[in-house]
Amino acid sequence: YSISLLGALNSAAMGTLTASDVLELGDSDFDDMVAEYETVLVEFFAPWCGHCQQLAPEYETAATKLKGTVSLAKVDCTVNSETCGRFGVNGYPTLKIFRNGEDFAAYDGPRSADGIVSYMKKQAGPSSVPLHNERDLDAFVNHFEASVVGFFSSADSSQMAEFLKASSAMRDSHRFAHTADLSLGLKHGVESDMVVLFRPPRLNSKFEDSLVKSEAVSIASLRQFIRDNVFGLCPHLTAENRENMRGRDLLVAYYDVDYLRNIKGTNYWRNRVMKVATQFQSQGLSYAVANRAEFQEELEEEFGLGPSDGGELPLITIRNREGHKYSMQEEFTTNKRLSLSNMVGRYLNKSLLPLQVVVADNFEELVNNPSKDVLLEFYAPWCGHCKSLEPKYTELGEQLSANTHIVIAKMDATANDVPPTYDVQGFPTIFFVPAGQKDQPRKYEGGREVNDFLNYLKEVATHPLILGNAREDL
Repeated sequence: YSISLLGALNSAAMGTLTASDVLELGDSDFDDMVAEYETVLVEFFAPWCGHCQQLAPEYETAATKLKGTVSLAKVDCTVNSETCGRFGVNGYPTLKIFRNGEDFAAYDGPRSADGIVSYMKKQAGPSSVPLHNERDLDAFVNHFEASVVGFFSSADSSQMAEFLKASSAMRDSHRFAHTADLSLGLKHGVESDMVVLFRPPRLNSKFEDSLVKSEAVSIASLRQFIRDNVFGLCPHLTAENRENMRGRDLLVAYYDVDYLRNIKGTNYWRNRVMKVATQFQSQGLSYAVANRAEFQEELEEEFGLGPSDGGELPLITIRNREGHKYSMQEEFTTNKRLSLSNMVGRYLNKSLLPLQVVVADNFEELVNNPSKDVLLEFYAPWCGHCKSLEPKYTELGEQLSANTHIVIAKMDATANDVPPTYDVQGFPTIFFVPAGQKDQPRKYEGGREVNDFLNYLKEVATHPLILGNAREDL
């Protein structure tokens, strides 16, 4: 034991100080101490490092919560340069996971106490849980997250060994279990060595199978199998899994998703999304449901949707890989469920206009682009006239979608600073900002029907308008 660790233990025993649950390791005892634990998270730090100072209380709290499950340790690199150099530490803090004394993996999880606890609990114990009977199997798959189970005819099989390697490589992302008794899988149609992905029971639906099978067990093939199937037709999008769903064209229904207190109500709307998803399956669009409150800030900033928009009904948005954003203007009600189908159909045939939501960060890019005419609406989320205008304004954008020199945009004036050149006294206030004259926005005083806007733009637009496929040279 290091002197610092013994000192902390002795002080705690005497009750003079509060003992830290973080092990302090150094050059003299690092290898011996780390080898005593199956799993240890080690922070390599410097006392002068600001990020280390921010992490310190979270790390201490996590160590206390994980006591008896996973050990947390720290190494001061300003006085233990040999150890830090040996593990390639060149920035602070650097966090690494050690297993049985070996440098296993870099820690790339959250830096909050709860995040560290959640992440490291997945690192504790075996990477794949051994199952001995059907009761074990049922208990394992009855979980909030998906379960990956390997069924094998022999504990000595090369396939099981390969599966265990794969589970070790992916343990921080997925849950794994295995058995050498094929009879445990009979009720699920398992008759030979295979891997079965069980969807979470709360997400079971008549629109897709509750499990998926694969006979491939190598790390690469299993990783691909899980990636292709773990989310299913319409997963529950959360702050924890959102990064895994980036890089795809994604439609999300935001509403009061609550799988703890209201599974039936949550799946009522999810099933309606899934019905549309099956209609357009394999056409490149992914689907998800999400709790609106959890993503409200993002909805306001990126889609201009305030807390009162849509009432109790789901809000529907699409964000694609290019960063284009769309939102459904028609209410998604039970007697208008075709509205979602229509939106998806128009998105897939490229007739749906991306929503141009202006915020302070992109004002220069969208509004002050010198080559484009811009019609810009300043609105407030609570404004009734703005809500009445919304479908007409969206239709205007759709009719002008072939005009690359015209942008139809809107900006939440309650959430963004309005530039001083725009005199906004009420809502909605609309300006025409001509190409090449960005310092001279013109207040729009005309009517608010689609044709009123079109007739106005025919007069003032820098380039002739293209309406649909027909060109109008005026």
